[in-house]
Amino acid sequence: MKRGEITAFLSLIFVLLISFIAALLESTVIQVSKNQKRLDADRAVFSIFGEYSRDLLEEYEILAIDGSYGTGYYEEKNLTDRMHYYGTGSMEHDIQGIQYLTDRNGSAFKEQALGFMEQAYGIAAVRELAGRTGLWEEQEIQGEEADRQDSKINTELEEILADSENPLPDEENPLPHIAELKTSGILQLVLPQDYQMSDRQIAPGEQASGRNLRSGRGSFYIRQGMDGIEERLLFHEYLIKKFGSAVSGKGENRNLSYELEYMLSGRSSDCENLEAVVKKLLGMRLGINYLYLQTDSAKQAEAEALALSLSTLAALPAVSGIVKQALLAAWAFGESMMDLRSLLSGKKAALIKNSTNWQLSLSSLMTLGTGEDIQEGADADGGLTYTDYLRILLFLKDEDTLVMKALDRVEQNMRSEKGNTSFCIDSCAVRLRVQNRAVIREGLNYQFPLYFGYE
Repeated sequence: MKRGEITAFLSLIFVLLISFIAALLESTVIQVSKNQKRLDADRAVFSIFGEYSRDLLEEYEILAIDGSYGTGYYEEKNLTDRMHYYGTGSMEHDIQGIQYLTDRNGSAFKEQALGFMEQAYGIAAVRELAGRTGLWEEQEIQGEEADRQDSKINTELEEILADSENPLPDEENPLPHIAELKTSGILQLVLPQDYQMSDRQIAPGEQASGRNLRSGRGSFYIRQGMDGIEERLLFHEYLIKKFGSAVSGKGENRNLSYELEYMLSGRSSDCENLEAVVKKLLGMRLGINYLYLQTDSAKQAEAEALALSLSTLAALPAVSGIVKQALLAAWAFGESMMDLRSLLSGKKAALIKNSTNWQLSLSSLMTLGTGEDIQEGADADGGLTYTDYLRILLFLKDEDTLVMKALDRVEQNMRSEKGNTSFCIDSCAVRLRVQNRAVIREGLNYQFPLYFGYE
C-alpha cells in the first residue's frame, strides 16, 4: 500500500517536471525565435542603409539612401521591399518615422556636412574668421549707407539744377558719364578682357527649393548649435570646397558654373547670379571707398576745386558743396570698379584704403569704361580675394536659404555630372524608424520597433 502511494506521488512530480521542462523549452524556443527575428530585421536594415549613394558620398561626403534606387520612382515600399529581400520576407514592416535630406530646411544635410568638416579640418579652422564677422556686418551697413547717400546727393543735385534751368557743363564733368555707367551692364566694366562668361542656366521650377518636396515624419535627434557663428562659418567652408564660383570652377558637366553665386542670388543663369553678386560687392566697396574719401584732405581739395569750377561755369556757385559730394560719390564708384576688377581677376582688393593703394584718379572717371580705359585692378598686399568676399556674403545670407540652394546644386550635379537623371534629393533617406510584426507560430505574433540612421 505504501509503495503505491509513493509511485503515484512520483508520477505526479514527474508529470509536473516534464510540464515545467516543456514550458521552459517552449519559452526558450519563443525567445530564440524573437531574437532571430530581431537579428533578421537588424541585418536587413543594416543592409539597406549600406546601399547608400556612392556618388553622393564620394562627391559631397553625405550618406543617404536614394529611395528610388536610380529608377526615379520613389515610395516607402521600396525600402520595405529591400528589407524583405535581405531576409525579412515573413515579416510585416510599418514605417512610422522617416527623415529625408531636405526635411527641416536640410538639417540632416547640414549636420553631415558639419560632421565631415569637423573631422577633416576641425572647428579651429574658422575661429579666426569668427572674430571678423562684426566687421563684415559693419561693411554691409556702410555699403548700404553709402548707396543711400549717393542716391540722395544725386537726386538733390538734379532737383536744384532742374529748378535753376542751368545745367552743369559737360566738359571735364564726369557726373553724366558715371550716371550712364550705373545704368549699363556692370559685368562688362569689371570682368577681365579674356574672361569667358558662362552661359549656363537652369529652370527654377525644377529645383528642389522651387518645388513641393516630399516630407518625412516622426521625431528624430537633431544636432543642437548648428546656427552658432563657428558652425555657420564651417558650413560655408564646406560650400566653398564643394561648389564652384566665378573664379574657382568645380566640374565640367555641371549645369551651372557659378554655384556659390547661385546660392547667394538664386537666379536662373550664371550671368544673372554673377551680376547680382558683383552688385553686392560694389555696394560694400563703395562704402569703404566713400568713407576713405571723407578723410583724405588732398582728394577732398581736388574734388572741391573741380566742383567750384563746374558750378561757377553753370553760374551756380552756391551748389559747389553738393557738386563736390556728388563728385566724391562718383569717384568712390569708379574706385570700386577697379577693386572689382582686382577681385574678378584673382587678385586682392585692399580692405582699408589709403593714399598708397588708391588706384583711380579723378580725371580718369571721364574715360572709365571707354576704349581708353586700359587700367587693370591692382593686387593689394594683405587684401581680400573674391573668395574672401564670398565668405562675407555667405555669412550675411539667410542660413536656411543657403542650405536649400546647396541642395539644389547637389541634386542637379548628381543628374548632370553623375548621369543619374532621375535623382531627387527629397527621396534620399537618412533615418528610419520601423515597427515590425513577425509570426512566431500560429496564433503567436511578435511586434518590436527598430531604428537606424546615419549619425
